[in-house]
Amino acid sequence: MLQLTAEVYGAVIGHAYDGLPLEACGLLGGNAASGTVSVFYPCVNVARSSRIYTVDPKEHLRADRDAEHRGLEIIGVFHSHTHTEAYPSPTDVAQAPDPSWHYVIVSMRDDAPMLRSYRIVDGSISEEPVSRLGR
Repeated sequence: MLQLTAEVYGAVIGHAYDGLPLEACGLLGGNAASGTVSVFYPCVNVARSSRIYTVDPKEHLRADRDAEHRGLEIIGVFHSHTHTEAYPSPTDVAQAPDPSWHYVIVSMRDDAPMLRSYRIVDGSISEEPVSRLGR
């Protein structure tokens, strides 16, 4: 299960809106053992695309360092889908860098954003429940 603080949840959704019409992306900092995300690191989509995303490597390094300073780690990545449902595309699966990560996708296709999370291991996709802490 992935647990997002209310602040992180709001920041992820806000960043997805801010990124339109392009895909937005960011990194999730937290505790791997509990699956709790307490810090969201919004990143620039250097692909500048409405169909794919690439996290800026410099921002990834800064997020890694900040998370380590806080006693956390990067436990996942977020990106938005501007035209499709919140489900990993073949490109998302092929580019999944770490099987221990949580892959959060926010679909902006419909009137209300839809946030879902997945684990991707050896090309196999498993959806996981998402809870929002401290609503």
